Amino acid sequence: MTTHAQFASNPGHAASWYAASANQKSVRPALQGEIAADVCIVGAGFTGISAALELSERGYKVVVLEAERIGFGASGRNGGQIVNGYSRDLETIERRYGQEKARALGAMSLEGGDIIRGRIEKYAIDCDLRHGGFFAAFTQKQIRSLEAVKAKWERHGHEHLEMVSHAAVSKYVKTDRYVGGLIDKCGGHIHPLNLVLGEAAAAESLGAIIFENSRVEKIGTGNDPVVATSKGTVRAKHVLICGNAYLGKLFTKITDRMMPVSSQVMVTEPLEPKLIEGLLPADYCVEDANYVLDYYRRTADNRLLYGGGIGYGGQDPKNLTAIIQPNMLKTFPALAKARIEFAWSGNFALTLTRIPHVGRISDTVFFSHGDSGHGVTTTHLLGKILGEMAAGQAERFDVWASLPSLPFPGGKALRVPLTVLGAWWYGMRDRFGL
Repeated sequence: MTTHAQFASNPGHAASWYAASANQKSVRPALQGEIAADVCIVGAGFTGISAALELSERGYKVVVLEAERIGFGASGRNGGQIVNGYSRDLETIERRYGQEKARALGAMSLEGGDIIRGRIEKYAIDCDLRHGGFFAAFTQKQIRSLEAVKAKWERHGHEHLEMVSHAAVSKYVKTDRYVGGLIDKCGGHIHPLNLVLGEAAAAESLGAIIFENSRVEKIGTGNDPVVATSKGTVRAKHVLICGNAYLGKLFTKITDRMMPVSSQVMVTEPLEPKLIEGLLPADYCVEDANYVLDYYRRTADNRLLYGGGIGYGGQDPKNLTAIIQPNMLKTFPALAKARIEFAWSGNFALTLTRIPHVGRISDTVFFSHGDSGHGVTTTHLLGKILGEMAAGQAERFDVWASLPSLPFPGGKALRVPLTVLGAWWYGMRDRFGL
C-alpha cells in the first residue's frame, strides 16, 4: 500500500495514485486581506475551475477560493472516465420533464466531453487522454436496455455508438463475465487530477487567481456580495458556489437537496505491458450496467485502476481493498497475485432525482451541485454554463434551474437507510437478472 513518504511532497490530498503522480504539487497561498473581483468562485473542483476558465477566457477578473487543494474532492479522486450524458438517461428525462426539456438537455449531452477534449488540446494539458468507452452487460435484459439507450441517443444526434456482441467483447475486455455491451467512441479516460490542475493553470495564465486552504465561512447575497474566509474577503459582482459534496453547511437550500455518497477506488502495482494490454486490448474505459456498478481502466503506467462500492451518507468501509478486490478478481482472475498499491475513497453529491441541482440563491449568487456519480463531463458543462450566467447569458442556465429539485424522504435522519434499502432492491434485481 501507499506510504507517507509518497505524499510528503503533495500535502492535503487523499492518499491516491492521482496525488502521487500529479504533474504539479506546489501549494498555492491562502487568501489574506481584501480583494475585489468580477466573479468569486467557491470550490476548485471541475465545476469551479471550468467556470473560472470560461470566465477568464471572456476577460473577467476571477478569484477562486478552495478550502483544501485544487481537485481535493471527487474531481481529483474519481475513476477518470469520460462518460457522456447524465446520471439519468434521456428517456427518463423526457418522461419526467417533457419533450422540450429533454431536447434542450439532449443538445447539451455531448458537450462536456467536447469541452474536456477541446481544453486539453488548446492548453496542451498532459493528463493521459485516451479515447473510447465500453458499457458492459451481464444479462440480455441489460443488452435490451443498452439498445434502448442507443436508440434514444441517436435521436439526439449521437452517432458514435455501436452494440457489441458476446463474441466481440474480447476486443475490449478479456473476461467471461459479460454477454455483450455498447461502445461509445466519444467516451474515454483521463488522469482527472492532472486535468483539473491543467485547467487551473490555464485559467491562471489568463489572469484568474486561485487561493488554496481558504475555507469560506460566509457569503453575502446582496449587490456586490462579499465572500469571507477566516483571513480575508473577496468583494465581487457575482458568486458561484461549486462545493458539491464538500460544501459543508453554508446554504441548506443546497445541502438539503443532496447527500454525500462515497465510492472506492484501488490501483494495482505496474503490470507487465503484455498482461494489461491483453486484459484491456482497446485501452477503453469500462463500466458495467449494474445499478451499483464497477468501473475500471488502464493507466498510462500500466496499472489497473478498478473502482466500485458505494457508501451512502459518505461513510467509508474500514477496508477499501476488501470491498473492491473480490470483484476485480471475478473480472480478471489472472491478477490474483497483483499487489494493490493504492486504495482511496471520495464523496460525490447525490440528488434524489439523480439530476444536477442548479439554481439561484439570489440575483448575484448561483450554484450547481449533485452530478450524482456522473460528474466528469457534467461538471465541465455546468461550470461553463455558470460562467455564461455570470456573464449575463441565462438561457441555458434557466433550462437547468427549471428542473425540480426534491428533498430526500425522511430528511437527514432517514435519507441514508431509505436510500440503502432502494439500492439493495435494485442490487437484488441485478443479481438475479430481473
